[in-house]
Amino acid sequence: MALILNLESSTEVCSVSLSKNGKMIDYLENEEGQNHARLLSVYAEDLLHRNQLDFNQLDAVAISKGPGSYTGLRIGVSLAKGICYANQIPLIAISSLQAMSHHVSTNLSEFKIQASTDSLFCPMIDARRMEVYCSLYNSSNKEVQAVSAQIIEDDSFQELLQKQAVIFFGNGAAKCKAKINHPQAIFLDDVKTSAQFMCSLSQKAYENNEFEDVAYFEPFYLKNFIAGIPKKNILKQ
Repeated sequence: MALILNLESSTEVCSVSLSKNGKMIDYLENEEGQNHARLLSVYAEDLLHRNQLDFNQLDAVAISKGPGSYTGLRIGVSLAKGICYANQIPLIAISSLQAMSHHVSTNLSEFKIQASTDSLFCPMIDARRMEVYCSLYNSSNKEVQAVSAQIIEDDSFQELLQKQAVIFFGNGAAKCKAKINHPQAIFLDDVKTSAQFMCSLSQKAYENNEFEDVAYFEPFYLKNFIAGIPKKNILKQ
């Protein structure tokens, strides 16, 4: 039996869930933007408190490892490491994209779509402009194309779509809908990253002893962080 705190901070969604043996007990979530620094630790404490639990009763903490927001990932990983270190419990890392894919592939009836065994699932996280972080999973939620940063163009995914249906979802999928025009391209609305979708994956990782090194673990940024340079008015002399 495993009691696991799941933290998701890779996108604009700030989300925390509590699961026992892979089943979600409770969760707290905010979709209003980058509030992770203010809300994530508060949500973790509130979630345990209202379920009459303490951090020292946890068996593990699971964190969304990315890809996604550099700042959001840093905040989530820092909190997860602190809890794990203080309570001497293992750290689990879950792919943000795989968690979304698992949610969709196991709840097809909820989305009112039919998928064949060769259909592919393509979770997408917005990476600004026409770029997305994405990967491909089969109906068993096995990764068949590694995570990559892709600039979406008119011919994106066309070769795959000639062979099979591809289901696109996530906060990066909406802006791709106009570009990826094919009868086998299926777009789902309102699928977001969420700690709700991490529960069964974190339980499986726990059972398989798939733990991270608390001291040295780093999230999967995919791209290096680039700080913006303020624009200045330059007056000609």
